[in-house]
Amino acid sequence: MPNSNSRELFVRNLAIGVVLLASLSSSVGTVGAGERGVRLRFSAVTDTILDEGLYFQIPMVERVVKMSVQIEKDEASSNAASKDLQSVSTRVAVNYHLDPDQVALVYQEFRLDYRERIIEPSIQEAVKSAIALYTAEELITKRSNVREAIKANVKEKIEPNGIILDELNIVDFSFSNSFNLAIEKKVTAEQEAFAAQNKLEQVKFEAQQQVEEAKGKAEAIRIEAEALRKSPAVLELRALEKWNGVLPKVTGGAVPFISID
Repeated sequence: MPNSNSRELFVRNLAIGVVLLASLSSSVGTVGAGERGVRLRFSAVTDTILDEGLYFQIPMVERVVKMSVQIEKDEASSNAASKDLQSVSTRVAVNYHLDPDQVALVYQEFRLDYRERIIEPSIQEAVKSAIALYTAEELITKRSNVREAIKANVKEKIEPNGIILDELNIVDFSFSNSFNLAIEKKVTAEQEAFAAQNKLEQVKFEAQQQVEEAKGKAEAIRIEAEALRKSPAVLELRALEKWNGVLPKVTGGAVPFISID
């Protein structure tokens, strides 16, 4: 009988030890690097936010939900109409993180579904609002302005909910086939017009050169004619320059020659 009592006591003590060990293990936990802990009491969110490190909780009463406060990246696509009613598909990439001091608010409002419930809808609405302010062509030529408009809209919507926007970039704009074709034709026409303008400028330049050359020749003729008029000896010089050294053959009379005295 003593042996039976000893076994029962041993089993009872072992069970108590297991329960105590389980209770101890469930009352201690750690919050990892880049995380914050939201303490729940009877599933209700408390004001206690736990920093990185060891924490204690009351088993069966309290629970700690761990939430990342590191920078996260998300991409979202949105279809919208531009100011000139062109259909535009926009893909946006955002970097964001939870405000460490407001993770309890985020969990209370959105649980762990803040990406689907606040970030992506905010991006969708922000993109539609910004795209409507620009024509399709301006979305290309003023891309940085569009990005800043979308970023300001997203920031305004998510930061009051405890989510900090770090950066936003437009990954891509996609337009309808008809608009792409129109842009291609416009670019081709502009290139052809530019080439024609260059050709016209070349023709004008060449014509101007010819005019200047003609003016130069006319001026040279004028100067030479003036010199001939003022100095008859120049005529004799021009004749000598053209003479080949052969005297003209004649049948009689004196031999004509130009005096060089």
